[in-house]
Amino acid sequence: MIDLHALTQRFLTLYDVQPRIFRAPGRVNLIGEHTDYNDGFVLPMAIDRGTVVAGAKRGDRHVRVHSLNFNESAEFDLDRPGGRRRGIWLDYVEGIAQALIRRGLRLTGADLALTSDVAIGGGLSSSAALEMSVGTALLGISGEEMDRVTLALAGQEAEHNYVGMKCGIMDQFIAALGKSEHALLIDCRKLEGTLIPLAIKDMRVVVCDTRVKHALASSEYNNRRAECEEGVAILKESLPGIRALRDVGWTDFDRLQERLPEVVRKRCRHVVSENERTLSAVKALQDGDAAEMGRLMAASHRSLRDDYSVSCKELDVLVESAQSVPGVVGARMTGGGFGGCTVNLVHKDALEQFRETITRDYLIETGNEALVLPVESSDCAAEIVSR
Repeated sequence: MIDLHALTQRFLTLYDVQPRIFRAPGRVNLIGEHTDYNDGFVLPMAIDRGTVVAGAKRGDRHVRVHSLNFNESAEFDLDRPGGRRRGIWLDYVEGIAQALIRRGLRLTGADLALTSDVAIGGGLSSSAALEMSVGTALLGISGEEMDRVTLALAGQEAEHNYVGMKCGIMDQFIAALGKSEHALLIDCRKLEGTLIPLAIKDMRVVVCDTRVKHALASSEYNNRRAECEEGVAILKESLPGIRALRDVGWTDFDRLQERLPEVVRKRCRHVVSENERTLSAVKALQDGDAAEMGRLMAASHRSLRDDYSVSCKELDVLVESAQSVPGVVGARMTGGGFGGCTVNLVHKDALEQFRETITRDYLIETGNEALVLPVESSDCAAEIVSR
């Protein structure tokens, strides 16, 4: 839990002015992995971990920002954009500022201090939480307004242009539009979100962090995107109306899959089947059918492991360990893969046994300690108003 008093006091020490406080959540994706950049469907949940920004208006066009997590300070000029893709946390901050300016907003300078309890590289979207919290802060401080979908798109633009990650829209979208007690079905083509009540009784969502992030994650992400685009180009010869894998149903894919190179076929098979699983998961949640939700989660992990090849030993160990615990109905990797986290659906009475089993098995198999983190749903990016 972030200590808002400590953040405020640090801000006062740095800038000697009383700040306003803004927050955006991280997220866990319940199902629908690597479908977002294929115009498909995803089902994330905003969580009670996120990034908090303290901010105050300046009289010029400079932004001074301090990261408590890194204990580093930086500064940039809104009228003179700095270098891109520097590989530092400032890329996200300056990136969202410039994306807002490109959309015609008149931002003022600002003093900012930020802190986060979302692990970097843990698969819970620390980057989108940072972009959406800073974006919300800059809008609020400048007295500007923007609709939530456009704010999410600005965050995605920052990721593409300043960070160099060709991410889909899911992470920014859930941070900008999530709601407590709900998951959000996102149609990544239409940019529409449908709130889905979390109606499965007596179940908890638990995240397990491998605490590893393999170096090939970023490059392989971009490779997967290219492989999917190659598949669409080939399938278009028989299905001229398609624009993305979202347009390919299972019947057509099954009929045409042998025309694809083996690796491309496997990548496309995952995306086509994952879209169907995601829509089925919505019904399972609405019906309170924990068993069906768990079956879909297990199938998703197998597909990500075997067809999309984005799992790793650490993720597989966590999933296999979770599946051995009575009271666990579902387990799968979540996020981009190659490390990061799993998401688990666990009966509340099984939480302690789940924690003990995961901790023991992971230590035996990897020599490392996993972080077991029950999470609650959360509201979207907003100003925190003192009461």
